[in-house]
Amino acid sequence: MLVKTYGYAVYGIEAVPITIETNVGKGINFFLVGLPDSAVKESHQRIKAAFTNTDLNFPRKEVTVNMAPADIRKEGSAYDLSIAVGILAASDQLSTDKVADYVIMGELSLDGGLRPIRGALSMAIKAKEQGFKGFILPKQNAREVSIVEGLDVLGIEDIREVVDFFNGTKTIEPTLFVPDQIDEAHSEFAIDFSDVKGQENVKRALEIAACGGHNILLVGPPGSGKTMLAKRLPSILPPLTIDEALETTKIHSVAGLVGEHKGLMTTRPFRSPHHTVSDVALVGGGSHPKPGEISLAHNGILFLDELPEYKRQVLEVMRQPLEDRVVSISRAKMSVDYPAGFMLVASMNPSPSGNFYDPKDPNSDPEYVVKRYMNKISGPLMDRIDLHIEVPAVPFEQLSSARKGETSAQIRKRVVNTRNLQEERFKMIPKIHYNAQLEPKQIEKFCAIDEQGQLLLKMAMDKMGLSARSYSRILKVSRTIADMEGALTIQPKHLAEAIQFRSLDRANWLD
Repeated sequence: MLVKTYGYAVYGIEAVPITIETNVGKGINFFLVGLPDSAVKESHQRIKAAFTNTDLNFPRKEVTVNMAPADIRKEGSAYDLSIAVGILAASDQLSTDKVADYVIMGELSLDGGLRPIRGALSMAIKAKEQGFKGFILPKQNAREVSIVEGLDVLGIEDIREVVDFFNGTKTIEPTLFVPDQIDEAHSEFAIDFSDVKGQENVKRALEIAACGGHNILLVGPPGSGKTMLAKRLPSILPPLTIDEALETTKIHSVAGLVGEHKGLMTTRPFRSPHHTVSDVALVGGGSHPKPGEISLAHNGILFLDELPEYKRQVLEVMRQPLEDRVVSISRAKMSVDYPAGFMLVASMNPSPSGNFYDPKDPNSDPEYVVKRYMNKISGPLMDRIDLHIEVPAVPFEQLSSARKGETSAQIRKRVVNTRNLQEERFKMIPKIHYNAQLEPKQIEKFCAIDEQGQLLLKMAMDKMGLSARSYSRILKVSRTIADMEGALTIQPKHLAEAIQFRSLDRANWLD
C-alpha cells in the first residue's frame, strides 16, 4: 500500500515542500531514498525503537520510503514523525482519511516522545500558503507556530497521540495564539537612559541613530560609558511591527533559539558576540548553513564592543551585508540568503592605552601608535558607519549629581514619531521604511539640498577628504535630523550637524 505524508525542508529562512512516499510490499527490507543525509537515514532505528516502546508494530515486509523531490538534500531528524506516520498508514495501523490534510514534522525519541524542531514557523507559513488544514508537530514548537492564522496547530507529546488522533479515538485541541501586545507599554526594559549621567551629546547622537536606523561608532577612553550607552539603545527603538516580528521570529526559529514557552518575538534583538567570534559565526554559513549573528540581529542591533580587537577578516565580511542588508551563503550544492537588516553599534578605545592622543601629555601613546591602532578598522568599513561619536570621560560633578536625565520612554516617543513620518513618506516604495535604507535614487529625491547646503558640503568634503559613500551617509543623517525637527527640507544647520559626525574619517583622526 502506498501512502503520502508531507513535510518541509528549510533553506535560508524559506520552507521547501517535501513529499514522503511510503510503500509497504512483499519482502523483508527497508529502503530510504531521495537524497537523505545521515541523520535522516538514522530515522529507521529511532522509528523501530519508538514503535516497540509504544506497542506499535514495525511491518515485517519490504518498506520503501521516497523523499521527493529527490534532487533536494534532506537534512536533520525532523522527518522522523512524517516517515513513521507513513509507515503506520501504509501498514493499516492508522487511518489515512485525514493524513493528506496535515503537515507532519517532529524528531522521535526512542520512547516515542517528540523533540522540538528548527524552522517550524517558516514551515507553518508555507503550509498555510499551500492550503493545508493543520500542522502536527512537537508540543514545544506549538506556541511559536500558533501566530499563523487559518492553520490548526496540533502540538503533541508522543507518537501514540498521533495514531489516536488519525484513528478518531482522541481529539487534539489546536494551540491558540495569545496575542502579545507589541507596543510601547508591553516592552519594558530593566535599564533606562535616565541612569546615564552627562553625555548629552552622545545621547543626542544615539537618538539620531535610532530615528533613522543609522550605524554608529562610539570612541572613548575606558569607563566613559560606551557600553552602558549602547546597551540602552534598544530601549528607545520603535516597537516591532507584526511583519518585523514574524520575520525576526522565523530567523530565530531556523536557528533553534525560540524556546518552548516563547511565541512571537516582541522586542528587537540585541546581539553582542565576543571579539573572538569567527567569520562563519558572525555572518552565517558552515557545511550545513545556519544564520549567523548578523542575521540574528535582523530588525535589531549588532553590538561589537572593542571593535579593533576583532579579527580584520571577520570585520571585512560585514561590508557587503552592511550595504545590501542581506547575506548570501554560497556552497557547491546550494546557495541561501539570510536577512541582515541590522543597526551596527560599535565601540572602541581611541588608542592602545585607552586615551585620546594628546601631544601635551607625555604619557599618551605616540601619534604613529594611535594611527596604527585606528588602521585596524579599514576605510571602507568606516565609510559604512554613519555616525562617529567621541565619548569623553564624565566629570566628577556630573557623576555625583543627583539630577536624572530624560527617560527612555520620553526619548522613544520622539523616535517613534520620527519613524512614523518616514514610514508615511516611503509608503509607496517597497522595502524602504526609514532613512538608512535609502538607495542612491531615493537619496537624490528625498535628500535634496539648496545651494548654500551644497557649498557647505563641498567645503567639508574638500577639507576632510570624504569619500562618495561618506557623502551619501551625510545626506541620509541630515534627512533624519530634519525629520526630528519636522522640517520639510534639509537646511544647512542639519548638514552641519551631520558633517561633525564624520570626525573619525581618515583625514581627521588626529586633528
